[in-house]
Amino acid sequence: MLTDRRKWFFKGMRDGIPIMLGYFAVSIALGIAAKNAGMTAAQATVASALIMASAGQYIGFTLIAAGASYIEVIVMEAIANARYLLMSTALSQKVDPALPLRHRMLMGLWITDEIFGVSVSVEGRLNPYYNYGMAAVATPGWALGTLMGVVLGNVLPLRVVSALSVGLYGMFMSIFVPPARKNPIVAGLVIVSFALSWALNALSWFDGISAGMKIILLTVVISLAAALLFPVERTEGKGEDHAA
Repeated sequence: MLTDRRKWFFKGMRDGIPIMLGYFAVSIALGIAAKNAGMTAAQATVASALIMASAGQYIGFTLIAAGASYIEVIVMEAIANARYLLMSTALSQKVDPALPLRHRMLMGLWITDEIFGVSVSVEGRLNPYYNYGMAAVATPGWALGTLMGVVLGNVLPLRVVSALSVGLYGMFMSIFVPPARKNPIVAGLVIVSFALSWALNALSWFDGISAGMKIILLTVVISLAAALLFPVERTEGKGEDHAA
């Protein structure tokens, strides 16, 4: 049993190396965002080590910088990280039904988009030590990259810091641009999101709404409208989704 756990752990570490390298590069920009929000290097590093959620952390840092209330931060973080509930549900179908709760909770703590993608592709039952191996490599990469971002933000000239901070926006664009190119509905929703975001910040009618609440309203309203107008249905006999 111990040999089997060790085998899966080291296999996870090996498969987690590419994830770690990507995390380190991306989280440098995240560290710069944390510095701009007034966080210290220690605070940003601990946040990355415990959370490991790029979109969730960036939104959190943005709300902190905007002076948002605790309620606004909590609500927006719940919305931004809701996808992890679906990932956890999917992974729960791959583990042994008798797997103890402590292992399930630890696996849930370290679920990220990339770790989920690799884990769900494992043939047969998923051994929790495979996830632990990936997390053991990926987490330090994410935390150290964030630390470097804060340090670089304190040392580098302002123009260089601003240029590096664009890297995180590039990461987000890489998420929605490919599906937007394939699906005109997604492309339309992206354009509508940009337009409404500009309107809420440019029109004086919305000056009384905080920046954090604007983000929450846009996320909820656009997501709800898209779900009602363009529901995703599963085609029988095929494993693909299409927008009706």
